[in-house]
Amino acid sequence: MIPVTKPFLPPKASYDHVLERTWDNNWLTNNGPLLRELEEKVMAFLNTQNMTFVTNGTVAIQIALKALNITKDVITTPFSYVATTSAPAWENCNLVFADIDPDSLNISPNSIEAMITQDTQAILATHVFGNPVEIEAIQDIADRHNLKIIYDAAHCFGVEYNGKSIFEYGDISTLSTHATKIFHTVEGGFMSTGNDQTMRKINLMKNFGHDGVDQFSAIGINGKNSEFHAAMGLANLNHISDILAKRKSQYELYKLYLSDNKNLRLQSINSNTKYNYSYFPIILPDEETLMSVRDVLQANDIVPRRYFYPSLNTLDYVTYYPTPVAEQISKTILCLPLYNDLENDDIHRICDLINKTT
Repeated sequence: MIPVTKPFLPPKASYDHVLERTWDNNWLTNNGPLLRELEEKVMAFLNTQNMTFVTNGTVAIQIALKALNITKDVITTPFSYVATTSAPAWENCNLVFADIDPDSLNISPNSIEAMITQDTQAILATHVFGNPVEIEAIQDIADRHNLKIIYDAAHCFGVEYNGKSIFEYGDISTLSTHATKIFHTVEGGFMSTGNDQTMRKINLMKNFGHDGVDQFSAIGINGKNSEFHAAMGLANLNHISDILAKRKSQYELYKLYLSDNKNLRLQSINSNTKYNYSYFPIILPDEETLMSVRDVLQANDIVPRRYFYPSLNTLDYVTYYPTPVAEQISKTILCLPLYNDLENDDIHRICDLINKTT
């Protein structure tokens, strides 16, 4: 079977070698030495600063909302993984959905502007499939209306925009290092901010508010991560440059084999972007065609996935706002298999089946 994704695993001996240090010092969690080393090495690789390792990308969004004192309206995208909606909903924020651009698949600045009211406090925007949003336009909106910006950059490890790490933008950016991501720690996530005071709040909030052994300076939760997860991150970081290069070559191969197919289109990647090729979505003309393609692939033991379906504004625990572009895209987009050891012959076979079906 060819799954939509498969976690990269480093040689077991290399993971064991890193993990030996945990047995040597008997430090399993609570900001251990492996975790601190991982934070430093990730920041160096991404050429950014003020990043902290947390439990996962969902908790990262929840802490971000708390750290920025967001309690009212959050304008967000309906085209993202469900955590982008469930995290603010869990924190009792009111979700307001703006529509997306049909080409980039990111939240539309014009749609954001149209949804702003006196209760709007923040914009929560996803860099969909690692494709940067219109950062300048969104920052301009935020500045004019005194809004905070949280970027869900779950897919963005290694992405740069205008020569800077994507994590240098916004008030807070969040990253997922879940097992399905290009760079993973089995479970985990990172938070980034350019504001030292905000980072101090984040680090307090992710550790019960501890400010020393016997002092609590904030309300907090357990958003920490462990030495075991950090060890996987350190082992995987040794391979990340090769992983990114391999992903790019696979992505380009898909583009080549599908280039003559006029019955589908691809996501438009923002200019001035150093992309990480994290996903390969195709957009089909209608849902019927999508289902036909999915059925043919599955009949051949190939498992694509409908990222992201359904459109999040249609979930039963949020207020419905019509977003016709997102609702249509969610019904017609299919992500194809993409992972490190996917063979070129398999990519050719997948594309051949799609071309014959459409």
